[in-house]
Amino acid sequence: MALNFLQQWRGACSDSTSCTNVVSALTVWSPPPQGWIKVNIDASLNSQRSSLGFGCVVRDTNGRFMAAKAGCFCSQMEVNCAEAMTFREALSWIKECGWDQVLFESDAQVLVVSINNVSLDDLSPFGLLVQDCKLLLSSYEEARCSFIHSHLQLQGAIGTIQSPFLFLFTNYCHSSTSTLEDARFLTNNFKSASFTHIDDAIASFNHVIHKHPLPSRVPFNRFLSALVKMKQYHTVLSMSKTIELLGISHDVYSLNILINCFCRLHLVDFGFSVFGKMLKFGLEPTTVTFTTLINGLCKGSKFDKAVEFFDDMVAHGYQPDVYTYSTMINGMCKFGKTNVAIGLLKGMADRGCEPNVVTYNAIIDALCKDELVGEALELFSQRRNKGISPNVITYNSLIHGVCKLGQKNQALALMNEMVEQNILPNVYTFSVLIDALCKDGMVSEAQNTFNVMVQRGVEPDVVTYNSLIDGLCISDQFKEALALLKEMVGRNISPDVFTFNILIDTLCKKGLVSNAQNIIKIMIQRGVEPDVVNYNSLMDGYCLFNQIDKARKLFDLMVTNEIADIFSYSILINGYCKCKMIDDAKEIFDEMYHKGLVPDAVTYHTLIKGMFQAGRPQNAKELFKDMCSHGQQPNIVTFSIMIDGLCSQGNLDEALTLLKKIEESQLKPDLVTYCILINGMCKAGKINDAKELFSSLFENGLRPNVYVYSAIMKGLCREGLIDEAYKVFRDMEKGGCLPNNCCYNIIIQGFLKHEDLPKAAELINEMVDKGFSADATTIELVVRLLCNDDLILRLLKVRNEGSAN
Repeated sequence: MALNFLQQWRGACSDSTSCTNVVSALTVWSPPPQGWIKVNIDASLNSQRSSLGFGCVVRDTNGRFMAAKAGCFCSQMEVNCAEAMTFREALSWIKECGWDQVLFESDAQVLVVSINNVSLDDLSPFGLLVQDCKLLLSSYEEARCSFIHSHLQLQGAIGTIQSPFLFLFTNYCHSSTSTLEDARFLTNNFKSASFTHIDDAIASFNHVIHKHPLPSRVPFNRFLSALVKMKQYHTVLSMSKTIELLGISHDVYSLNILINCFCRLHLVDFGFSVFGKMLKFGLEPTTVTFTTLINGLCKGSKFDKAVEFFDDMVAHGYQPDVYTYSTMINGMCKFGKTNVAIGLLKGMADRGCEPNVVTYNAIIDALCKDELVGEALELFSQRRNKGISPNVITYNSLIHGVCKLGQKNQALALMNEMVEQNILPNVYTFSVLIDALCKDGMVSEAQNTFNVMVQRGVEPDVVTYNSLIDGLCISDQFKEALALLKEMVGRNISPDVFTFNILIDTLCKKGLVSNAQNIIKIMIQRGVEPDVVNYNSLMDGYCLFNQIDKARKLFDLMVTNEIADIFSYSILINGYCKCKMIDDAKEIFDEMYHKGLVPDAVTYHTLIKGMFQAGRPQNAKELFKDMCSHGQQPNIVTFSIMIDGLCSQGNLDEALTLLKKIEESQLKPDLVTYCILINGMCKAGKINDAKELFSSLFENGLRPNVYVYSAIMKGLCREGLIDEAYKVFRDMEKGGCLPNNCCYNIIIQGFLKHEDLPKAAELINEMVDKGFSADATTIELVVRLLCNDDLILRLLKVRNEGSAN
């Protein structure tokens, strides 16, 4: 049969006279708007009007062919109905392909006028098909239907068949008569609803609707239910309309199927229209009807209406079942009303309805996402006491929850518990655990978990590989990460945009920006569209290694393609600030507002810090005021940057005024803020103020860290208060803060500057014993002051050579 089609197609195409006439007759094709596609559709009926052949061709703005579809219906119908049915098929197909900005063109003027007539209310078969088309059109983001003239020359050139395409379609209708064996297969396929491909389902449906007598409503319902499970919602709506046109009346079950399809397509208002139709037919809604509509409202984030409809259901005497409650509770949890969901859970028992595992899972998952893992575990125990067994979803939620809190041992205990109960961990369970281990730097443990996963026959997915590759990159095991990527591809698991971004980010941070560029090229070759995160990582790599011109070129390209976001601007501003190109940074900052982007706290922080470093404190202060006036609330990081900038410019009084503002607000200064101020006071010669501020930390319950101790010691040494500095040094360890390399060098330099050579020698010995080394300043002082003291020089030389090795 296929060879016959090919022969007919070649015959139609080889008629040079016909082809010439066709070309001369065709209207010049006009392109759709930028970013849209155009779909040209046409239909053809045979002379007895018992077979319909249809086709549609998709082209883009440049006229490039993108896709085409052909099909047939063997059914007696009028011309207008045939055109409407063709349009409906095109609408369903294009929607399934994922295109949402579409211009449809048809030469059926009556159809186009009817489609564009909003007030049309025609209950004829044609009118019902038009309503169906309108419904499908409303599901698009943007779609239009326009009329295009056909030509008499075209019909005269190739007879009653309007084009080679339609010649093929019409012949397909004529030649699609089935053998007896095929007919039995299609009938059995329909009855059992045991198909795996949509084409098989459509073939069975088209066969069965021409049988005499027609099947009853029950097998049609079973057939449509199977299609719903395949998520073929548009097809179900289309077939349901066909069944209705065949004169087969709806029942509650069939209308519930339609309501479910509309709700799944986020068209809950149409679902309620079907509900009204159900009441008009005198059919009694079931609990399934109400549950489906409640689910549709929840999916559409119409939570208040869902609650109102639930209350109406109860008020009218309909008893919610466990599925209704579970739907409501799930909606509440996703809407952030976990407490209300818990209240409804408690009320279920009072109404004689016992919750099931799905009900509990919804609340446990919500509690874990809110980091209320303790409450989730308590609810988990209550459920077990009621004899409701957990499933893998329950454990996955709990394991994810404890991992978010860094409780890996608890996560492992839960995994062991689920295995003991013969609940097998799935790919999600292992992926969550591997991700948590990697984020805590326990990459070898994550690799072991990965190996256990594979040994147990659980196939890793792209998320699993991404977590492990990220962990390896963070722990500086890039070669191992690339080996894992190779293994991933070998398993036929395609890297996604996140996989590539991990690699790009790692390469950029290592300074291998050209390699990162090659990754972008590989992405495009593999059909993975780079996103703004990929380009931001690459731009950040350029900025990190002072390739600011390349960063700017990439940024301009992103702006032209309208993908630059706030992070893109912040990265480039930071790059300009590091290169001391502060005017360029300010220019990019100002451009953000012109593009309708609102700078966030990070953007302000970057530019304020850059202004201070460029010696422009007034501009920094203006930016700080601008930040407040634009609704960006300064946080402790903002204040710390401002205080640091003011101190570095010698404006200590302004810095202290700012500290008082922080203390008066709800914000609490942290150790970073105090360290900056202590350092600033010491540099300004206000050592007593610095000592007082240092002492106040203990009074406020704060424990100074090594940076705060270093700042106060440095200040005391600078003022010649070496004994006080030494006391602070010795008090560090008593307070639970161990001195580091910097602390030793500060105190040793203090004693060397005051020519206390024995004490310096003692501390050098101690420093060397603890594995620390002298810095350049310490060595310079030793060389200058102790050139005749072989012991100290030898100690320093040995230690520094050991550090180098």
